[in-house]
Amino acid sequence: MRLLICAGGTGGGVYPALTVTERLNSDTEVLWVGSEGGMEAELIARANLPYKGIRAAGVHGISAQQLPGNLVKLWQGYKQAKRILSDYQPDVLMFTGGYVAIPMALAGLKIKTLLFVPDIEPGLALKTLARFSDKIAVTVSDSKRYFSKKERIEVTGYPLRKDLMRWIKADALEYFGFDREKPVILFTGGSSGARSINKAVIAILKELLQRYQVIHLTGHLDWETVRTATANLPRSYQAFPYLHEMGAAYAAADLVVSRAGASVLGEYPFFGLPAILVPYPYAWRYQKVNADYLVEREAAVLLEDQYLQSQLLAQIDTLIQDQPRLEHMRRAMQALSQPQAAERIASLIYEMAEG
Repeated sequence: MRLLICAGGTGGGVYPALTVTERLNSDTEVLWVGSEGGMEAELIARANLPYKGIRAAGVHGISAQQLPGNLVKLWQGYKQAKRILSDYQPDVLMFTGGYVAIPMALAGLKIKTLLFVPDIEPGLALKTLARFSDKIAVTVSDSKRYFSKKERIEVTGYPLRKDLMRWIKADALEYFGFDREKPVILFTGGSSGARSINKAVIAILKELLQRYQVIHLTGHLDWETVRTATANLPRSYQAFPYLHEMGAAYAAADLVVSRAGASVLGEYPFFGLPAILVPYPYAWRYQKVNADYLVEREAAVLLEDQYLQSQLLAQIDTLIQDQPRLEHMRRAMQALSQPQAAERIASLIYEMAEG
């Protein structure tokens, strides 16, 4: 069976699709198509998957001056996609987002197509791709309200990497060299980082370390600033620009403070990890929708970005000191776990290929 995956960007749709490839049979061929010069190319290379780049650009929310050039890029991308499909002859196309998938969807109208929607609310590109898709896999059932043809929708959950799933709390605490009796707080803003979260952590770090052990994933953008500000601190504070063993951080933590990207819908439930969610305020509302979903189910609390500096420490203290509530949040989060999501999506791909 030949599968062509088309996804671009910095990881929001790329990581779930990469995770699905871990569950494919060894005799399945995979070709990844992304944008020319796209940031995803390095991720795909590390996964030892063949990669081809095509041209693409958005046409929504851009200036009149940009529109003609972007339309030309889309046309060029469409012609490149046609050549790739002619050469590769895939049985199934899988899309997970990014405008790079639009020319491929147009070129592959006669090929069975699966769309995976990581966030609860799809962006414009995903809504467009849904029109060309035979099946739509969604992380949670709440996503159904954003699509018209609900019979095509399968609720699969969010795919979890195998390396995440192998960690348990005892091993994770040993990995970081942490005390088993002292609570662990995890702060993370994704691979690039969240500057407002980083600033808020630094501002309250003295008080935090009096009561907690801290894992601080700063992202690459603020790493040097944070490293300078936190030099010579005890081992109860551990900061990283990026952590390959994210499963260890999740398993060790008693509470996480983070943005609300799509991964919180799958990774936090698997670990039963209560969360303080701080949606990124300058992007489309999808992070707020993700956060509201977990808050409504009493698995997380919401803290707006503008109140980070003034309320973060009090919010952490309130939750950690109220162990019955924290345990309730833990159970509520774990009840949302769908650890077989990647296997379900892989099964959909094979069913479509056979059909």
